[in-house]
Amino acid sequence: MTAPSPDSSTPPTAATAVRIDVPGGRTVTHRDVAANGARFHVAEMGDGPLVLLLHGFPQFWWTWRHQLTALADAGYRAVAMDLRGVGGSDRTPRGYDPANLALDITGVVRSLGEPDAALVGHDLGGYLAWTAAVMRPKLVRRLVVSSMPHPRRWRSAMLSDFGQTRASSHIWGFQRPFIPERQLVADDGALVGELIRDWSGPLPPAAEDLDVYRRAMCIPSTAHCSIEPYRWMMRSMARPDGLQFNRRMKRPVRVPTLHLHGSLDPVMRTRSAAGSGEYVEAPYRWRLFDGLGHFPHEEDPSAFSTELVNWLKDPEPDR
Repeated sequence: MTAPSPDSSTPPTAATAVRIDVPGGRTVTHRDVAANGARFHVAEMGDGPLVLLLHGFPQFWWTWRHQLTALADAGYRAVAMDLRGVGGSDRTPRGYDPANLALDITGVVRSLGEPDAALVGHDLGGYLAWTAAVMRPKLVRRLVVSSMPHPRRWRSAMLSDFGQTRASSHIWGFQRPFIPERQLVADDGALVGELIRDWSGPLPPAAEDLDVYRRAMCIPSTAHCSIEPYRWMMRSMARPDGLQFNRRMKRPVRVPTLHLHGSLDPVMRTRSAAGSGEYVEAPYRWRLFDGLGHFPHEEDPSAFSTELVNWLKDPEPDR
């Protein structure tokens, strides 16, 4: 099943906009799993050790379409999930703080019948992957994060680095009530396509790929749910729950970690992401992709997938 164009007269639903194929005619299995009191949609390919892929904003599982194929071909069980409130997953009225969202992720690992997983997260998915590795270390075999610093470094950069604050102006804009939701769905999700194009390097996704993301954002309640995590992240900075979360994240990550970043990322500055290894007490590898922006896994899927698979297969990843 392929997604209709965003200007289709048919209202978008999870069935039509989310349960779609990957390029190349490869078979992807769609199903729902229960975890942490909610229902989550996952797309799955391959057999072997579990690799769980976590998308960022403003996307859904389909952002990992190239990596699903590469991981399956490399002998892994590749599963891309839709985060709470996005894609084909439940849109609950609450539960969008990072601690609860991380429990969604580890709950999905258990619901898939696996003892652990290698977590691969981009953007918000990376923030949550960092969190899950700290909160449920026994369920995380390895950690891969793209385009997102450790949560403590993210917080520090947002509070003390004017350059990062300016680069993340969209997050400050999300703090307004109602307006961001309306902007995201206006003109059939046109802003979604603009953001992905603007945040990419010289090789942005094709127009037809942007149409897929636009249509998925227009599923009712998705716009609101997709920005609720960012509202919590900013508004909780001086609240007891936010301070408690920041203290919890002092605990080091104790699993091998691969940290990937695009040198031209205009949303998350390289200086903000670099240095996250200080929170990792395990082999840590930093890889900067020259000439790529905020979506390296889509801008150059071959290079990204090669780096990912080679690192996952390395029995002793270096520092």
